[in-house]
Amino acid sequence: MPGKDHGPQIKNDDAYDELRDKGMSKEKAARIANAQANQSQNPSKKGGKADAYEEWTRDELYERAQEIGIEGRSDMSKDDLITALRNH
Repeated sequence: MPGKDHGPQIKNDDAYDELRDKGMSKEKAARIANAQANQSQNPSKKGGKADAYEEWTRDELYERAQEIGIEGRSDMSKDDLITALRNH
């Protein structure tokens, strides 16, 4: 069963969904999925070596949120930080 159709801007919807599930941002997932769909490029299917956000500690998530300037991070739970990082 095919994944959601993300429109013409995403060339490989299944790869995009898989990458998003692993914690990648929308932009990064789109770049990798589109590169995988392009026969002239040969990106690694494994992608980066970073663990999915669910495997990070709250402190690690907080530090990453601080690095990229997410407001309100002090009051966020681990799940809130994951959501904020994915939507940034």
